Amino acid sequence: MSDTAPPAVTRYLAASGAGDAAAIADCFTPDGTVLDEGATHRGRAEIRAWREAVARQYTFTSTVTGSEPVDVDHHRVTVRVEGDFPGGVADLTYRFGLRDGLIADLAIVG
Repeated sequence: MSDTAPPAVTRYLAASGAGDAAAIADCFTPDGTVLDEGATHRGRAEIRAWREAVARQYTFTSTVTGSEPVDVDHHRVTVRVEGDFPGGVADLTYRFGLRDGLIADLAIVG
């Protein structure tokens, strides 16, 4: 991953790799959002529940394939996900919006 990745993004990716839904949620602002597969999850409790549901539904690994700043408040990470979900492999872009040292919004798009 890029040396320029903001600490909140680095923490999110580490927590995601470890499957730690609570640590993932803690990377977000209290009103943070995640947009994934057309659904928006708002606030830390919903974000934690979203990640727990994903972990129950699928087994997968993620590999960061790129990381770049967009501007001072936005960072983009590309990730290859492989697992037992339909299709088995997906190249995704994680678009992070940052505020006050935390993630304010994350959009995960294919």
